[in-house]
Amino acid sequence: MQPPILAGTVLQSRYRVLQILGQGGFGRTYLAEDLGRFNERCALKEFVPLQGADHFSGKATELFQREANILYQIQHPQIPQFRATFEQDQRLFLVQDYVEGTNYRDLLNQRLGQGTTFNEAEVRQFLQQMLPVLAHIHAKGIIHRDISPDNIIRRQADGLPVLIDFGVVKEVVTRLQRDTLTQQATTVGKLGYAPSEQMQSGRAYPSSDLYSLAVTAVVLLTGREPQELFDDVNLTWHWQRFFPSASLGLAQVLNKALSYRPGDRYQSVSEMAQALGVAGRSTATVAPTAAAAAANPSQMKTVPVGRAYQPTRPVTTPVARTGPVTRTVEEESSIWENPWAVTVIGLGLALLAGLAGWTVVRLLNREPAVVTSPTPEITINPTQSPTATTTPTPTATPTQPVEYSQQLSLNLGEESTLRGSLRANETVNYQFQGTQGQRLSASMDGEGVLMTILAPNGEPVDAQAQRVLGWQGELPFTGQHVIRLSPVQGLSQSNYALSVTLEEPAAPEPEPGPEPTTEPTAPAPEPTAPAPEPEVLEQRVQIPGGATSTQVSGSVGPGRIRRYVVNAQQGQVLSAEAPNVSGPVRLDVRFPGGELVPGASGVLAWQGQLPVGGDFLIDVQSASQANFTLRIGVTN
Repeated sequence: MQPPILAGTVLQSRYRVLQILGQGGFGRTYLAEDLGRFNERCALKEFVPLQGADHFSGKATELFQREANILYQIQHPQIPQFRATFEQDQRLFLVQDYVEGTNYRDLLNQRLGQGTTFNEAEVRQFLQQMLPVLAHIHAKGIIHRDISPDNIIRRQADGLPVLIDFGVVKEVVTRLQRDTLTQQATTVGKLGYAPSEQMQSGRAYPSSDLYSLAVTAVVLLTGREPQELFDDVNLTWHWQRFFPSASLGLAQVLNKALSYRPGDRYQSVSEMAQALGVAGRSTATVAPTAAAAAANPSQMKTVPVGRAYQPTRPVTTPVARTGPVTRTVEEESSIWENPWAVTVIGLGLALLAGLAGWTVVRLLNREPAVVTSPTPEITINPTQSPTATTTPTPTATPTQPVEYSQQLSLNLGEESTLRGSLRANETVNYQFQGTQGQRLSASMDGEGVLMTILAPNGEPVDAQAQRVLGWQGELPFTGQHVIRLSPVQGLSQSNYALSVTLEEPAAPEPEPGPEPTTEPTAPAPEPTAPAPEPEVLEQRVQIPGGATSTQVSGSVGPGRIRRYVVNAQQGQVLSAEAPNVSGPVRLDVRFPGGELVPGASGVLAWQGQLPVGGDFLIDVQSASQANFTLRIGVTN
């Protein structure tokens, strides 16, 4: 591994390193100043190869930059904005906004030092603030993959949690490391926080992020690590032993999100948010266990029980009158002085006392139905009607449609298989970049899910590509295509396996030559049609303020030219270099009028002083499909 970058070093003539913020298995994070943005502070993330390799290959660098572009789609106030990627001195860098604050790992350690942890109200608010962030990235087909207290910062400015360190970039680096060293790559995700399917097979779903968020929540509540809270023999969580005062509603939400099987968890953020909202408005109607009651006497139910019969002196008798009446012994003296009357009254009272005592004993010995423990459930306090009570079931499937999107990175000629499960109201869109003429083969394993192949304009590529089990043909357009999967009507849930292969168009079969003839002169050959003009994709490039160069990347192939327009003044030095290519890429540099600059045709690098000023053209082209990285510089 290369040594850390020293403080004061300026990268790309723009980013001045101030200090190291942290270091992990994937690389280092630096605090830097962006000289092109008024010395605004930013975070530089350096990704390094595994031990034994000095640098990533050119193909790996291009893959990293292309995949990191997905992160630029994220525009959320609780996610640092991704600014740029670049490669310098055989190192890969990612630039993003710097967040001033403290991560939740350090906040928890501060609480533990004071003998406390996060309380339920704080954790409930934490979940309510984090779920919209996950909903935003999941809607773009991005799974974070590395949610933990270390990767969530409480921002100092407003106290909101900010999600950092996306595992999607780490996963790309892992693939680069595997390609570079041909050995098993490091798993993305923290042990204990990432679910089993992510740690074992590398697959991650929206429910995987919800699992990691729930683990983070129980760690904040209990102050203990997942290894202490999870029984890896019975595959169950026992975090409530360390936080017995948790409300039943919150416990149900967290336990469902912590389910071992992905299908048993919440399948979307909206499901979990709805359940958390219901739990917040609900009251528990369940008798606590003996252990919980002993730990928290205030939770013990009060049960009215009749007092044992204790006979008293029969000197008063209740009489139904408008006011209290008291009879004294003196008022009944004529009766009580008669011994026979006293004997009869005594026998009657004894008989009544025995009957009453027998009745009380029967009542006390009868099994009271009011103290049985019913099945735990959440009961919503009625708001619209004083008599209406709603009891939602945590596993109820929402009726509103849910749509997921996921970006596919297809290697030409290689088959990719994707497996998953869809409910009746869910749709998944697998997005990929395709070029006109490329051949796509897609097939479904199973009969519960159908697919539709959509062109970049959002319409099916042809009449046979809508709600089918398989499709094969050439792509009619260039751009982002979509394979949309939706379940067959009438099925509550269906599993699927989608196999996709993208191939370059097959070379045309050579036409047979003309048969030999005995004629002394061969007929004149028919005029051939002129070759079609190549498609030119033009993009204007501007050098950031304070910098002398910038870097772009893309792909080219037969019939397609990438043209970059750069404005420069007379006397300035223009340079163009393609340091990383994956095919027969060549550069042509042209004057503002379109004429080729002498010595700048069919090269990989060129530099020269400009005799005139204006918009210079840098064309990138290749005889076969190829990826490239182009560095353009303008200096005085």
